[in-house]
Amino acid sequence: MRARIYQPARTAMQSGMGKSKAWVLEFAPTEKREVDPLMGWTSSGDMDSQVKLRFDSLEAAKDYADEHGIDAIVLHPKTRKVNVRPRGYGGNFATDRRQVWTH
Repeated sequence: MRARIYQPARTAMQSGMGKSKAWVLEFAPTEKREVDPLMGWTSSGDMDSQVKLRFDSLEAAKDYADEHGIDAIVLHPKTRKVNVRPRGYGGNFATDRRQVWTH
């Protein structure tokens, strides 16, 4: 069995870094999907492609894959620059602000 281990990206509705620390082990599909001619639904007999296992660390995910004989590929996430302002949101309304705050 082949699988990939990755850290999921933030959703578009997410401004913070919550729920982005976990690692996911996801199995690669072994069968192609077929379209049902009557209803138009896609289906497959591959049940492993529906499984997503979540782990707290990369090492835990790798250990699980090694113990169960899963050939796993690790995809490392791109790191982003942390944007933390020294005074935060309250700095917009500070009385000692040096720049004019406009809309």
